Amino acid sequence: PELIARHGMPARPQDLGRMPCIIDTNGRWLTNWPFKGDSGDTVTVSVSGPIEVNSPMAARAAAVAGLGFSVLPDFIAAPDIESGRLVTVLDDRILPGGGIFAVYPHRRYLPAKVRVFVDFLVQWFKSIDNG
Repeated sequence: PELIARHGMPARPQDLGRMPCIIDTNGRWLTNWPFKGDSGDTVTVSVSGPIEVNSPMAARAAAVAGLGFSVLPDFIAAPDIESGRLVTVLDDRILPGGGIFAVYPHRRYLPAKVRVFVDFLVQWFKSIDNG
C-alpha cells in the first residue's frame, strides 16, 4: 500500500516497466513478466527494480517492506493480502495457470522410485483439477 502511494497504481501491465519491481532470480520469468494484453493476447513487460532475490519468500518480504511490485505464488502472498500488508494489482491481466514442476537431476536412466513418484503426482493433480 505504501508503494502504491509513492508510485501510483499500475493501470496496465506496461506501467510496471516504469515502476520498481522485485526480481526473483529463481522465478520463471526473471525480468520479463507475461500478462494478458489489451486485446487478450499475451504481452511481456520488461521490469527492473532495486532488488533481486532468489526465493519467493524473500520477494514477499521485500514487497511487504515496500521495495517494489512482485509476482508471487498465491499461497505465499495470501496471508499478507488478507491482513492488508499486500494488495493485488492487475488482477484482470494475470494469465491463468502457473504450473507445478517436479525438479530432479537429469539422468539417462531415471530411478524407478522417482519415475513412479512423478507419475503419481501427475495423476493426483489431474484428479484434483477434475474435482
